[in-house]
Amino acid sequence: MSEIILMSDARVAAVAVEECGEPLVDVSGSLLVDDRKYKDSLGAETHLRRGVLERLLRAQSLLPDGLRLLFVEGYRPPALQRRYFERYADELRAAHPQWAADRIRTAASRYVSPPEIAPHTAGAAVDLTLADADGRELDLGTAMNASPEESGGACYTDAAGISEEARENRAVLGRALGAAGLVNYPTEWWHWSYGDRYWALATGAAVAPYGPKELEAQEAGA
Repeated sequence: MSEIILMSDARVAAVAVEECGEPLVDVSGSLLVDDRKYKDSLGAETHLRRGVLERLLRAQSLLPDGLRLLFVEGYRPPALQRRYFERYADELRAAHPQWAADRIRTAASRYVSPPEIAPHTAGAAVDLTLADADGRELDLGTAMNASPEESGGACYTDAAGISEEARENRAVLGRALGAAGLVNYPTEWWHWSYGDRYWALATGAAVAPYGPKELEAQEAGA
């Protein structure tokens, strides 16, 4: 297995950001959007940078007949990302009171990105899966957003111990998204991104064009 680089790795934070100013756009109407509700985000989760949406549409065109992407979550406001990270870190502190702060941060970043470098806050990352022509979600081995603890590590993209069907579905998803230029966060099979710091490190890009961003009123359709 190749090295897994976590979001907490200093090499990720060291990547320079040269914000390109590309807007956030609502993916509703362009992609099949799951009916899971992230009420904390006030509708922001259906937004992505325009360039990311364009690449998702390209990936969808590469899927086998009868399959399509099922979009679950995209953009997160920075304050919401911070809340998610601290909530999970608090769970780890309660479960492992002997762990030092650095270990808590590293362990937490397997599942929730540190707020200051999180691809979701840049509108660069998407959580998604596959559905059939009728919109039924396919089996990819774990529930969406299953943590390493509750899934026994099966949330890792290359995890052993999942069914052959789930493994093939992950491969189908990965081939299409990879061909469209997105990269996977290997502890979460559902998390893919383009244009953020993690993507830049993974692809060797000199800079990341997307940095943390607040959703403007005109982007939200207000």
